[in-house]
Amino acid sequence: MTVEIKNLSGDVTHIHEGAHLVGANLCWAELHDADLREADMSGSGLVDANLQGACLVGACLVGADLREANLCGANLRCANLRGADLRGACLIGADLRNADLYGIKVNEKTTF
Repeated sequence: MTVEIKNLSGDVTHIHEGAHLVGANLCWAELHDADLREADMSGSGLVDANLQGACLVGACLVGADLREANLCGANLRCANLRGADLRGACLIGADLRNADLYGIKVNEKTTF
């Protein structure tokens, strides 16, 4: 499956399973129900991104900025979230089985 993202200029980017997106700026991206299995999004900016229902099995999100992101119902099994910033993120119904959550940042607005 391919995910299509449009920026404010209308340019389209296609993201595939296992994509290499290290340091990408995906803030405010609409990625609901996206198949991002095994994607490397280390250090990416995903502030306020909509990842509701996304498949992120085995994805690498080390140090990613996921502040205020919608991860409700996302599949994060075996994902590496070491050091990710999840302050204000919504993870209600997210599958975090076997995910590496060492050093994540959360606050009182983060919901599980």
